Amino acid sequence: MNIKELTLSAIFGSLYAALVIVLGPISFGPVQLRVADCLIPLAALLGWSVVAGVTVGCFVANAFFMLGILDVVFGPIANLIAATTILLLRKRPFFACVIGSLPIGLIVGGYLWLFFPPPDIFGLTLPIWTSMVASITISTLIAVAVIGYTLLKALSRPSVVGLLESYGLTVYVKK
Repeated sequence: MNIKELTLSAIFGSLYAALVIVLGPISFGPVQLRVADCLIPLAALLGWSVVAGVTVGCFVANAFFMLGILDVVFGPIANLIAATTILLLRKRPFFACVIGSLPIGLIVGGYLWLFFPPPDIFGLTLPIWTSMVASITISTLIAVAVIGYTLLKALSRPSVVGLLESYGLTVYVKK
């Protein structure tokens, strides 16, 4: 990583952590909308800097709230897998965002039931683990595949890409 990529990682890490912390009441719990996850799809645009940033940012935010060691360890791992998946599948961005949402839903939902009672999912009676995975997956799909994909498309416009490249940043999308 050069200094620009390291700086970009720090910016994304700080932005991710700040969004989670400021929006804390909706960022944690059995039913959550972690708005900061909308930054994860930007890995398709700016690459490994975003992958590193959203991973470290998740670690900082989860350590700040200290829900438990599982959240501090596995939340960032879920973000790492999600952002890397989106980067690797970037040629099909919407598909990448949908597939990238799944590791977060499975990993985070897979342990979050230990900290919170399961949510009611459309009135269905589901096993505790299943309802938590479903809840987190649905919320992550909204943050990543809807909000994040929209943000990615907006920032992938040729005028924005040209501006990013003029600052010497490596951009991973085609103009």
